Amino acid sequence: MEKLETKVPVSEPKPNVMQHLKIYNKQDILSLTRIRRFETKLGERLQVINDPTAIEASLAASTAKYVLFGIPEDLGAKGNFGLGGADTLWIPFLQSILNIQSSDFFDGGDVLLIGHFDFGDIQYLIDTTARSEDEKIEAYRHALHTVDDEVETLVKIITSLKKIPIVIGGGHNNSYPLIKGAAKGWHKAGVTPLAQINCINLDAHADYRPMEGRHSGNAFRYAEEDGYLQKYCIVGLHENYLPQNVWIDIVNNPFIDCITFEDIFVHEKRTFLQAVAHATGFTEDTLTGIDLDLDAIQNTLSSAMTPVGISPVDARKYIAFAAADAKPAYLHICEGATRLSDGRTDATSGKLISYLVSDFIKGMTVVDK
Repeated sequence: MEKLETKVPVSEPKPNVMQHLKIYNKQDILSLTRIRRFETKLGERLQVINDPTAIEASLAASTAKYVLFGIPEDLGAKGNFGLGGADTLWIPFLQSILNIQSSDFFDGGDVLLIGHFDFGDIQYLIDTTARSEDEKIEAYRHALHTVDDEVETLVKIITSLKKIPIVIGGGHNNSYPLIKGAAKGWHKAGVTPLAQINCINLDAHADYRPMEGRHSGNAFRYAEEDGYLQKYCIVGLHENYLPQNVWIDIVNNPFIDCITFEDIFVHEKRTFLQAVAHATGFTEDTLTGIDLDLDAIQNTLSSAMTPVGISPVDARKYIAFAAADAKPAYLHICEGATRLSDGRTDATSGKLISYLVSDFIKGMTVVDK
């Protein structure tokens, strides 16, 4: 019997490593933009990928400094025993930000909108085939390997071209591929000497739980263990939701720092902006990812919604200050929702995120000037 030929033909195309990425064209954006006479909306000015078959070349040819995309998924939150709903924020956010004014304050031409990742097929497969809750949890955690790989690939491309990713989630699990992709990309671009970055996180939780399988509660642990996260500072951490083992790990790690919500707002050991300034100072030695978890903001719809948190204005101050004072590697806003799986809704979440994104770009623009 002749031996079967197993050699792959040279002409066979490589598998699409970002097969879940949905790329927008200009018409997609304009369909959500309410055009008005005598005004210029952001959606009219945003740049897009010119050739979906050549993402890297299109990004390289673009004059945009910021690259925006969404990861509307709740696999990570569900894998962390949380409520679903983090997959509902992206479209309401788009509808809001595309219809703000493009002006001297914020020129939409500085931003390229790629599109969003759609992992709905994975979600459907798990929900229809898992036979128990335990099996679902394991499946959600396993599925995040696909999410991680695709997000990391895109972020590495963006940052290797010295552009800043602005990412709207999705769960906080996506900080892991964001940190990993940004660390590799900025290093490839020659901006950082090592494939490592720092991170500041405004969050009620540390998201530094043990490595028990990927989920929204341990992204920073995985990023640090894999060597891509150098320094990490959490602002506004709620003492009531900080596990003792995580607290001990933070205290004993000179590369991790935190300032609790109680120290800022209850005991008033320092003001909120002093806490943010401490975080930017702690991470000033290299590029720093800027994270904001919506569960830190009082009464904002999220998987771990809180009645006690910072105000939306404080959130805006955090973003603006960090953008101007740190050396941002990316912006990541996550865990928000407009509809949770338990039925709660809030139509204003998308508008809140559009304020935060515009504050980030304005903060960066002030530095550039």
